[in-house]
Amino acid sequence: MRIIGHRGAPGYAPENTLESFELAIRQGVPVIELDVHQCASGELVVIHDERVDRTTNGKGLVAEMTLDELKNLDAGNGNQVPTLEEVLEAVDRRVKINIEIKGRKVAQPLAEMLSKFMFEKEWNPNYFYVSSFDHRQLKQFHSLLPRVRIGVLYEIFPFNYQKLAREMNAFSINFSVDFCEKDLIAGIHKNGLEAWVYTVNEPKIFEKLKAMGVDAVFTNYPDRFLKSN
Repeated sequence: MRIIGHRGAPGYAPENTLESFELAIRQGVPVIELDVHQCASGELVVIHDERVDRTTNGKGLVAEMTLDELKNLDAGNGNQVPTLEEVLEAVDRRVKINIEIKGRKVAQPLAEMLSKFMFEKEWNPNYFYVSSFDHRQLKQFHSLLPRVRIGVLYEIFPFNYQKLAREMNAFSINFSVDFCEKDLIAGIHKNGLEAWVYTVNEPKIFEKLKAMGVDAVFTNYPDRFLKSN
């Protein structure tokens, strides 16, 4: 089972920061997960919420702030809000990266950014996974860069998940631990997909999911599961 550092290792370091990603990598994760918005000056920045209020010492919408304004904020422990490019450069192919599209109009600049790393810097497309609850943007991204693997994210699990997965040639179905049942996992596998479950922080739940055949879990505490996996 893959252990994915959910926004890095935010149980120990500020989420979606270079510090958090570096800690998750040192703990031994094969994959880190991060969230991407586009700011007012056009750059892709790594932050979860639409607003900066929860995770920084500032206030306001990410989409209405320039990169310079975002860089002047403290994202915790003196960290800045990183750009996606900064994270990719820092990770430098040591682990794979699951990029979740969060903000509006992210699909096209994200496809352009990953293309740059694939074709100019010779990154294999298998270093990337792209996922989103915004299935329209996910479809757009897939049409622009079909070589990158897609994870379809769900908050409420639909009966017709197979249809959308086939349309985008998805790699995985990503869904809440609240919906995880053995028959569902079997059905996902029967359709040639992987089952990725968020967010798993308790060892007892982890062991149950492992027994069900879940392929990957997102966690805030990677070190709790890496040694036992």
